[in-house]
Amino acid sequence: MYKLNFLSERPFDLIGIGRLSIDLNADQFNRPMEDTTSFTKYVGGSPANITIGASRLGLKAGFIGKVSDDQMGRFITRYLEENTIDTSSVAVDNTGAMTGLAFTEIKSPEDCSILMYRDNVADLKLDTTNVSEAYIKKSKTLLISGTALAASPSREAVFLALDYARKHEVIVVFDLDYRAYTWKSEKETATYYNLAAEKSDVIIGTREEFDMMEQFEKSQNTDEQTAQKWFDHHAEIVVIKHGGEGSITYTKSGSSYTGGTFKTKVLKTFGAGDSYASAFIYGLMNSWEISEAMEFGSASAAIVISKHSCSDAMPSSDEIKQFIATAKKQEA
Repeated sequence: MYKLNFLSERPFDLIGIGRLSIDLNADQFNRPMEDTTSFTKYVGGSPANITIGASRLGLKAGFIGKVSDDQMGRFITRYLEENTIDTSSVAVDNTGAMTGLAFTEIKSPEDCSILMYRDNVADLKLDTTNVSEAYIKKSKTLLISGTALAASPSREAVFLALDYARKHEVIVVFDLDYRAYTWKSEKETATYYNLAAEKSDVIIGTREEFDMMEQFEKSQNTDEQTAQKWFDHHAEIVVIKHGGEGSITYTKSGSSYTGGTFKTKVLKTFGAGDSYASAFIYGLMNSWEISEAMEFGSASAAIVISKHSCSDAMPSSDEIKQFIATAKKQEA
């Protein structure tokens, strides 16, 4: 059995920190962005999506972030509140920074891409004065993601939050969320990712993301070696995703679990990781077996990649259970 001590007396189940942005998803499918003429607006950003997903599943959630002082910033804050996420630690930028934008291109279900606008964005203006020790102390879990480490002062804000979490026995979940275009070099990325991972209890990422982090190793690690590397620090659970081949979860106690994927009508590929993470975390916080939490995560991912949005498509617990039941009935 894995060893995660979620302190039951805390009023928040999960607090996310980091990127709050806007997704503009293509309304026209099976064509390049050059030929796309309209987009639909959604709240985006990996930690935002995961936090929204967790709230939809019934977890009490909050967020630490910074939004632009304009219509987009107000749209984001209002959406979080509509999804019962506490926004008392979402600050408004006063420097004139803008909301980050992600335009999506859906050439086919297998060929999707994202065009990011990340210059002078408000979420990376989050600073240490926006991180409250008392607020973090109220939560069972702190969710961080890699994008917030890409620049100062957001980087320092996340590391301060990590220190507060460790001080007050808050479980730290690190969703790697590596976006190469937000970093100056892979060596810089690996340096800060490793420092954050060393303080984390649960680490979730793709094989490629872990390879990037381990570029200073003498040779490429196997999945087992990767997991052990982080168990030697603070981690209790390491999830390594292999795309359509499923994922493998390792626990510090020596167990490993292989999870598959569900068949679904795929519209787009993005959003799968965020929906998987939110449902997997939900399972952990309810003391489920690892295999059950992985199945819940995979089902949530299958639901989201069949729909147009990421944040709006985050399913409820009942939706996921119904999806699993239907999928198993079809397999029988």
